Amino acid sequence: MNTLYELFGDIFYQFIDPKKRIFIFYLFASFLIAFLWLFFNKRLGIKKSLTKIFNPKIFYSQSSKSDYKIFVFNQIIMFFISPILITQLTIATFLFYYFHSISWLNAGMFASVAVTFIAIIFTIIHFILDDFSKYVVHRLMHKWHILWALHKVHHSATSLTPMTVFRTHPLEGVLFSLRSAIVQAITISSFVFLFGSNVDLVTVLGANIFVFLFNILGSNLRHSHIGIRYWKWLEHLLISPAQHHVHHSILKNHHDKNFGAAFAIWDWMFGSLHHSEDTDKLVLGIEKNPSIKAHTLTTLYFKPLVEIYKIISKKIFKLKKYFQKNNILRRI
Repeated sequence: MNTLYELFGDIFYQFIDPKKRIFIFYLFASFLIAFLWLFFNKRLGIKKSLTKIFNPKIFYSQSSKSDYKIFVFNQIIMFFISPILITQLTIATFLFYYFHSISWLNAGMFASVAVTFIAIIFTIIHFILDDFSKYVVHRLMHKWHILWALHKVHHSATSLTPMTVFRTHPLEGVLFSLRSAIVQAITISSFVFLFGSNVDLVTVLGANIFVFLFNILGSNLRHSHIGIRYWKWLEHLLISPAQHHVHHSILKNHHDKNFGAAFAIWDWMFGSLHHSEDTDKLVLGIEKNPSIKAHTLTTLYFKPLVEIYKIISKKIFKLKKYFQKNNILRRI
């Protein structure tokens, strides 16, 4: 009974935890930004702006209903898997002791630096490293066939709502949990080693101040039907909601573009930047006319596993043929 209570507590706590993206205050901030954009920029008027924001065709679409179900099921799955995953403490401890073996480094060599300065630098570096790692992993998700089989679950969404961010295969969720653990372990262990125990995040409501700003300035609009665009110069630095909508487009010239989470600078540096377009008529998903089963939980959870099995089987078959052709097994 306690386990069930904790499980449902974890699910609904997402909406009241300032560290979570769908914290109710962040959702309200996104709604306010969307309303102001439609009212002042699109000149739709109050009623039309509200009607567009709360469009039932979006929130009650088959795609969105799947998002809600996956959100709950993935929370249940991760509730039981998380305890067995490698933690940031494990990685951080290993790195901390590894740093002691490097002759030109000394523990606490910068311990005399002002605590405020340490906190500010730590917060900045952690956010930048975290965002860059998201870019790298996201790009790999598109480039490596096995990972793409998993990531297609997210891109199969044909409607975007703030809940679409949770539309991921559980195995992708595990990979991103490991990514987060590794990034946190690297920053924490290196800063504690160099600056001593005076390491802490600069926070607002308990969240990293940059994460707080990212969320309060409309992070949830990246997965929405409101295509807010930034000035072109700013879209070289920050990913606009409309840029992320382009990332979800089925058009070929939009494929493998705008991998960034917060910063667009990574896409700019590595040639995957695409500026925003008018997204009102943009078709989202991975195919123009998806089948009726495309949004079923059976398809979303098990089709990627079947696809991965086929990819691995094909690789093994090619490897066997190569060995047979070159008589490698006989030589061994």
